[in-house]
Amino acid sequence: MLLLAIVTTCCADFVNAQDDSQPKKPNFVVIFCDDLGYGDLGCFGNPTIRTKHLDQMATEGMKFTQFYVAASVCTPSRAGLMTGRLPCRSGMCSNTRRVLFPNSKGGLPAEEVTIAEALHDGGYATACIGKWHLGHHKQYLPTNNGFDYYFGIPYSNDMDRISSAPKGRKSFWEPKSEYFNVPLMRNEEIIERPADQTTITRRYTEETIKFIEQNQDKPFFVYLAHSMPHIPLFRSPEFEGVSRRGYYGDVIEEIDWSVGQVLQKLRDTGLDENTLVVFCSDNGPWLIFDDHGGSAGPLRDGKGSTFDGGMREPTIFWWPKTIPAAEVTADVGSTMDLMATFTSLAGLPLPSDRKLDSYDLTPVLKQTGKSNREALFYYRGYELMAVRVGPWKMHLKTQTGYGQPKAEVHNPPLLYQLEEDPGESRNLAKENPEVIESIQKVIEQHQKEMVFADSQLEL
Repeated sequence: MLLLAIVTTCCADFVNAQDDSQPKKPNFVVIFCDDLGYGDLGCFGNPTIRTKHLDQMATEGMKFTQFYVAASVCTPSRAGLMTGRLPCRSGMCSNTRRVLFPNSKGGLPAEEVTIAEALHDGGYATACIGKWHLGHHKQYLPTNNGFDYYFGIPYSNDMDRISSAPKGRKSFWEPKSEYFNVPLMRNEEIIERPADQTTITRRYTEETIKFIEQNQDKPFFVYLAHSMPHIPLFRSPEFEGVSRRGYYGDVIEEIDWSVGQVLQKLRDTGLDENTLVVFCSDNGPWLIFDDHGGSAGPLRDGKGSTFDGGMREPTIFWWPKTIPAAEVTADVGSTMDLMATFTSLAGLPLPSDRKLDSYDLTPVLKQTGKSNREALFYYRGYELMAVRVGPWKMHLKTQTGYGQPKAEVHNPPLLYQLEEDPGESRNLAKENPEVIESIQKVIEQHQKEMVFADSQLEL
């Protein structure tokens, strides 16, 4: 019996040693801004906003110059990231109400599978910290969509403006937190209302660091979704007046500080070489707010538009010793691709009972191949506005982000070669009828399989 006990103990020790030697599942951190422009970072060409931590992140990682979001406004864009699906498949869009509001009754349908749910089922600890905007009623909150922990605001920081606040844009030019009765939540409880937005970027950062510390011995997924630089702009006292770009620059430089804090925590805990960090934004800059809005750089238009300025985002992937340093890729990617990429890297299955619009970017990140994405579809609500295939983008309809009541229909469509003309200024339709014909075939195939879900935004 003693011999058997010794053998059993030795076998158990051997099994444990084998388990310890198995590669750990990678951690994932997504840092997601709100209304950040393609031209708002130093590493993407901004001349006056200092983003030393993001610049270093790009130097140590991979910069995507052609990375897109699922929509040009908050709610549908975030739904696309979370589900790996075009928002019109889940009903998280509308032709009339472009985002969810405090009086909205709908939210992300329970039958949708989020990245958090897929990873949580695979043993990951999960946290959503920051702006959610996929439904503020209990059944739609992050804690009912795969996240163990939530700390943040449930919708945009300009909502719930009180009646006594200054009218028009005065509340934005000289903002105070008390003008906007936005709730700050921990899990399903409101802990502060109105949220003190002057310290919200700092507090999101502290919560993220705390979650990493508490979960460093297990795989984790953190979705850090900053409220900024969505107007009204707020920054901590330490960042007042630090940027040559003014108020807006102060806000971006505080976000840059936040990124630096998160990356340093990963280094300090020894998790950096086992953690993929992605930095991106939900849509382009809100240009109608002048110097309180950002810049799309060389791209055309901004938030609300299906021109590239509304949907192409400054994006960085960082994973020391896995992603080669100082790489720049022109491969087309999308926030919808995070679902397939994260599950692939974690060795977990994708949902097989639904149509996904997600493609695994692992070959791009590890430089072993290219993405399988062949087409990118630009929707505004349920309206297909444009399609990109390779370097070519064909516009069926165009509409500026704000101020144009109806879309302009183009027959024949507009055609731009984005790698030569990222500003979409030279229509090459007449010279390239065969390109138009080939893209139209892609559209026909896409529309055959497309099934729209009823709008959650109109409930």
